[in-house]
Amino acid sequence: MGRLDETLDADLVEKVRAGNKVAFGELVEPHLPRLLGLARRMLGTAEEAEDALQNALASTWVARAKLDPQKPAAAYLTTVTLNKCRDRLRRRKVTQFLGFGTFEPDMPVAAVQPDAEAELADRQELEMVSRAIDRLPVRLREALVLVAIDGRSQREAAELLGVTEKTIETRVYRARQRLREKLDFV
Repeated sequence: MGRLDETLDADLVEKVRAGNKVAFGELVEPHLPRLLGLARRMLGTAEEAEDALQNALASTWVARAKLDPQKPAAAYLTTVTLNKCRDRLRRRKVTQFLGFGTFEPDMPVAAVQPDAEAELADRQELEMVSRAIDRLPVRLREALVLVAIDGRSQREAAELLGVTEKTIETRVYRARQRLREKLDFV
């Protein structure tokens, strides 16, 4: 981020802290696609991801006094979004444990009109990978999603999760190792 962008973000954060809703929209709008993608990969469904992101934005607005103009807003927004995803995952786990329902990922497969057999195979493979990622412990899944899918550096992921870079490296390695054990083609 350039110096000018940092100054603009700091100005927007000050306005948000003062209760300016338009400034809040301007501050979060550029981050929405990335945050929605992160939530989608953490939770597996578009509907849950949208709900988690809405909750994250509402929480950010309510706790806007915690925004620090000297720190990047992207990191704060990512942390809040991850926390809302964790909350949903915990609720899902309790719901499944108590037998109130099962989770079925509704991941669509983008296609350039493949034949029905190839599309079915792709859907099955995607569903299998999605389920394997969903079964990873949350700490491993977070590291994997942030680094391997969201494209963040290990340093950024470490800062967001409040751990060392070595911890992120280890978690990503272990996540990939577990996926390889479950899926022989990964």
